[in-house]
Amino acid sequence: MSSTGKTSSSRSLPGDTPEPPGYLWDPPADIRAHCRLGHYLGWLEENRGLTFAGYQQAWEWSVTDLDGFWSSIWEYFDVGPPVVPSSTPAPAPALAERAMPGARWFPTATLNYAAHMLREAGGDDDIAVLARSQTRGPVDLTAGELRRQVARARAGLARLGVGRGDRVVAYLPNIPETLVAFLATASLGAVWASCAPEFGTRSVLDRFHQIDPKVLLAVDGYRYGTKAIDRTAEVAAIRDGLPGLAATVAVPYLDAEDGTAAHAGALSWTELLAEDGPQARGSGGVPRNDFDAVPFDHPLYILYSSGTTGLPKPIVHAHGGILIEHLKQLAFCMDIGPGDRFFWFSTTGWMMWNLLISGLAVGSALVLFDGDLASPDLLTLWRLAEETETTYFGASAPFLLACRKAGLEPAEVCDLSRIKGIGSTGAPLPPEGFRWVYEAVTTDAQLNSISGGTDVCAAFVGACPLLPVREGRISGRLLGAKVEAFDPDGRPVVGEQGELVITEPMPSMPVGFWGDPDGSRYRSAYFGDFPGVWRHGDWIVFDDDGSCVITGRSDSTLNRGGVRLGTSEFYSVVEGFPEVADSLVVHLEDQSDDGIGMGELLLFVVPAEGCTVDDELKGRIAGELRRSLSPRHVPDVIHGVSGIPRTLSGKKLEVPVKRILTGTPTDVAASRGALANPDSLEAFERLAADRASP
Repeated sequence: MSSTGKTSSSRSLPGDTPEPPGYLWDPPADIRAHCRLGHYLGWLEENRGLTFAGYQQAWEWSVTDLDGFWSSIWEYFDVGPPVVPSSTPAPAPALAERAMPGARWFPTATLNYAAHMLREAGGDDDIAVLARSQTRGPVDLTAGELRRQVARARAGLARLGVGRGDRVVAYLPNIPETLVAFLATASLGAVWASCAPEFGTRSVLDRFHQIDPKVLLAVDGYRYGTKAIDRTAEVAAIRDGLPGLAATVAVPYLDAEDGTAAHAGALSWTELLAEDGPQARGSGGVPRNDFDAVPFDHPLYILYSSGTTGLPKPIVHAHGGILIEHLKQLAFCMDIGPGDRFFWFSTTGWMMWNLLISGLAVGSALVLFDGDLASPDLLTLWRLAEETETTYFGASAPFLLACRKAGLEPAEVCDLSRIKGIGSTGAPLPPEGFRWVYEAVTTDAQLNSISGGTDVCAAFVGACPLLPVREGRISGRLLGAKVEAFDPDGRPVVGEQGELVITEPMPSMPVGFWGDPDGSRYRSAYFGDFPGVWRHGDWIVFDDDGSCVITGRSDSTLNRGGVRLGTSEFYSVVEGFPEVADSLVVHLEDQSDDGIGMGELLLFVVPAEGCTVDDELKGRIAGELRRSLSPRHVPDVIHGVSGIPRTLSGKKLEVPVKRILTGTPTDVAASRGALANPDSLEAFERLAADRASP
C-alpha cells in the first residue's frame, strides 16, 4: 500500500499555525486508511478491542504488554508451522521469560522462516526477484521459479548430507543464487553464514572457521564497474583453511560455464540443482514444501560484528525472532507489501541484505544489485530504481551525502515517481542530507532514517507512515522496541545525550554467540554496564515527542573537558565544505587527569578532487567548527590524508584508528580484509610511527 505526504512547502496545521521549522513531510489526513500500520491498528480494534489515539500510545502499549503485542504480530501475519496456514491463536505464552539476557519467546511454537518467505512470495507467475549486475545480464525470477530452484537446492544440499544444525557458508555476491541457497539451507533447519567476495581470505576465515561449516558455496569472481576481480586463489585458500568441509559448490559468475573449472573438485551449481523437490505453496495452490518445522529459537543464520578489532563476534539469530521482527519492521515501519518492489543497496556481508531478503515475507518483490554503485557514476542506483520500477529505495547515509556532494538531482534525469519510501542507515544522516532528498529526489516520498544493528538484525528507531519527517531527526521508536537514553547512573533522560539502551527484550536479540556455551561473551558484549539492560554502543538524544538523533558511537566518544561530543556533528560541518570529500575525527585522552582534560583532538580530511588541505582550508574548517558547534570542537591538528578507512558496509573506523595512533599494531587494531580501502591505513601507521619517535 502506498501513501502520499505533503512536503513542508504545502503543509498547514489546524488554525493556520505557521509551519514549524524543519518539517519536510507530513502524513496525509487519511493515511491510516491507506497504510499497513493503519490496517493493523484497525485489526487490533476489531480483534483485541484496543484503540489508540495516536502512534505514541500504540508504542507505549507495544513495549508494556509484550505478550499481547508480539502474539498479535503472530496472528496478524499468520505466522505458523509450515504444514498448513495457521488458523489458531498464537502459541501461548509469547514471552515465557522476560529477563535480559535469557528472554524466552514462544517456547511451544514451531515454524520455518523459509517456508513463510516462499508462501508469501506471490502467485507462480508474479515477479519475485529482479536482479541486476555489472558481471552478467539481467535475471528475473517469478515466484514459481524461485520456489522450484529452492526445492532443487534443498534436495541437492540434502544429498550432500546437510541437515538440521549443520552450517552452510557462502562466498557470494548479491545475486539470485545466494538467495536460493540461503532459503534452501533454512528450509532444512541448517544454519547460514555469508561473506561478500570483496572480503579478503583472512577476514573470511576469521569468520567461517569459528563455525566449522559443512558446505561452502563460492563464485569464481565478479566485476566491479569495468574491472574483473578474480577470486579463485582466495577460494582455494578458504577451502584449505576449512578442513571440515564436506563439499564446495561452484557458482558460475565471472568466466566459467559451470564454475567448476575455477574450483578443482567442486560440485557445480547445475549439479546441485539437478533433482527436483517438493515446493512451497503459493497463492496458485502449488503443494506446500515439507520444510522442517523448527523451534522458535532454532538458529537461522550467523551474522558477524565488523571484525575491525579482534575476531568478529559470531552472532546467532533464530528463525522465529528474525521472522516476526522483520514482518513488523517491513510492514509497519516501511509500509512494504504486495505490489511493492523493494531495493536496498547491500552486499551479502551486511545485515541489510538479510532485511532485504525478508521483503518476500510481506509479499514484496526484491530488487538485487551487484556492482559498483559509482560506476559509471553516482546515478547508477537511481537509474536502477527507474528501470526496475522500485517503490522502496534504500541505501546508506554516506551514499546519499555523496550524491549531494556531487550536486546530483536524480529526479531531473530519472523517473522516480514510483518511489514511496527512501531508507537511510549505516551512519547518522545530517539535516543537509534530509533536505537534499526532498530537493533533488522526491517531493512526496517518506524519508526513513533508521538505526539498529547487526546485533539485533533490525532497526529499533526509525519512521512510520503515521509520523512526520523532520530534518536531521529520526522520527521515533519502532513498535516493540523499548529504547531509552541512559545517563552514566543508568537513569533515563530526555533532551540530553545518553547511552542508547534497550530496557525490554526484543525477539530478534541474538540467541547467543556461536562457541560461547556459558554465554559469558554474550553477556559481556551487551549487559556488562547496566545489568539487565542492553547497551548498544551509540549516543542518542530523545526529544519530548519521541523523535531522536544518533550522535555517534559511544565507544568513540570525544570527551573534552568532561563534555561528551558526538562525532556525527563534526562530519556534518566538515564535510559541508566543497573542498572536503571525507573526514574522520578521534580524541586522544590525557590520562594524567583522569580523562577530563582537553586531551588531543585530531581531524583527518580527504580533499575533494583538485583540492588540497592547506593552511587556508584548515583555518576555515576550524573557524566553522567553532562557530557552528563550540570551541571544544576545534581540533588541535588537522591532517590531510588520501582516504578514510571504512568497512565494506561504509562505516568509518574511528576506534581502530584511535588504537593505531596510541600504539596498537595495525594488524591487531584493524582487520584489513574487512575494509573497503585497506591501503588507507598506511597514513595512520606513518603518523603513529612519527608520534612515537623521540
